[in-house]
Amino acid sequence: MTSSNEMEKEIRTTTPDMDSSTVGPDSEQGHDVEQGLDISATKTNENDPNVVDWDGPDDQANPMNWTDNKKWLNISILSIMTMVTPLGSSMFAPGIPGIMMQFHETSSTVATFLLSVYILGFAFGPLLIAPLSEIFGRRPLYFYGNVLFVIFSVGAALSNSIGMLMAFRLLMGLAGSVPVTIGSGSIADVMPVEKRGGAMAAWALGPLLGPCIGPIAGGYLIEAAGWRWVYWLIVILGGVLIPLSFLFLRETFAPVILEQKTSKLRKETGNPHLRSKLSGRLSPEEQFKHAIIRPMRLLLLTPIVTLMALYVAITYGIMYLLITTFSFVYTEHYGFSEGDSGLTFLPAGLGMMIGVVVFGKLTDSMVKRNQAKGITHKPEFRIAPAMTIPCGIALPIGLFIYGWTASFGVHWIVPMIGVLIFSAGLMGVMFCVQNYLLDTYPLYAASVTAAITVLRSLLGALLPLGGLEMYEALGLGWGNSLLGFISLALIPIPVVFFIFGERIRSRFNPKL
Repeated sequence: MTSSNEMEKEIRTTTPDMDSSTVGPDSEQGHDVEQGLDISATKTNENDPNVVDWDGPDDQANPMNWTDNKKWLNISILSIMTMVTPLGSSMFAPGIPGIMMQFHETSSTVATFLLSVYILGFAFGPLLIAPLSEIFGRRPLYFYGNVLFVIFSVGAALSNSIGMLMAFRLLMGLAGSVPVTIGSGSIADVMPVEKRGGAMAAWALGPLLGPCIGPIAGGYLIEAAGWRWVYWLIVILGGVLIPLSFLFLRETFAPVILEQKTSKLRKETGNPHLRSKLSGRLSPEEQFKHAIIRPMRLLLLTPIVTLMALYVAITYGIMYLLITTFSFVYTEHYGFSEGDSGLTFLPAGLGMMIGVVVFGKLTDSMVKRNQAKGITHKPEFRIAPAMTIPCGIALPIGLFIYGWTASFGVHWIVPMIGVLIFSAGLMGVMFCVQNYLLDTYPLYAASVTAAITVLRSLLGALLPLGGLEMYEALGLGWGNSLLGFISLALIPIPVVFFIFGERIRSRFNPKL
């Protein structure tokens, strides 16, 4: 029988090692609210021998204290997952004309929706995935989400009608949204603020590069073996990730890890009164009800999230609108074959890679430089005008170049350069915004990402539906100019939050 002194030592409560620079306003209180705790009660937990906490500030069970190899192994697997699932959104885009002919469909709206229905799954999946991850942890969702993604991909490959293909693409989007939704949360779980930018860069490549790189391989694959092999390839890639994620992916969400530790100690000690410091008083059902509305509360009641999510959503929707034009612009205006048309997505991918490399290193170096000077890190450093204004200006410049050069039939390399400029700016905007919101609400990382993803994916799915009609009415030149003027009008949003963000955060801090 364990003595009371040994018991107290074994479950001693130490203050977790938390860098104050990584949390937003009222974050300690926010964390308690998130777990359903009473604030006054949590303060007494520190002296309660029945409360289980980390075994000191260097406890290796704490994901923040993992070795770099262990952290990057998890992040690498997540990055691959986040690359594979968005492939399904547009990898088969070059084969849409053939699919329409095979199923005797002629509607241009159906053709566009066949592409964008996948993104609709990305829009609604996060509303369920984010709260589930805050109750059951990240790892189970990654594993079972990937299993379902593979199953639904098999269904898409075997589809025998447009309706069946659309249904399975929607389900693929729902299951495939798991790594896109909670990947940033896993990174916030393991990475300190000064290293978070590089990790976010590796993870962010997936949802942005996937829709651009996919059609490059898809174009030639469809030309050689047919559109169904796009889905069989996705099945193979997703299937490989199933054993990898099961064997090597580890849980990163601290409340779940501490709850597992507490459950083990209850069995070992026979003390039913032990409880995790991060556990809540609410039942799992009540926690789920509380958590499921959090993304929408953030989106609707927090101006920082609302406007930043709108900025990202509009630019993301414009990107998907551009993607829908590539198949007819380069085949009809420049004579590209079905296989070669996939290569037209390459400039977008290159532009995003440039944006990732530049801004991933730049944001982390800024944080480290400020820390070396003794300057307390603020989330607003992530959206400094020196970064966001050039990125914002790159969007309309790229759109103007692409639209007018394609309209006048200038050599195909010039509109591709316009797409590259647009994509680099897009990556910069999204990277700065994502890191800013992650630094502002680190304890609600999954919910914040869900809020962004919902609005971003809705516009990504719905904006292209009217896009082809817009181009038919205005032409490529004025159609893209209209989009350019819209993106130009959005530039002041991050600048305003850079100046007034701290004041707005203190004023609009809803109970989450």
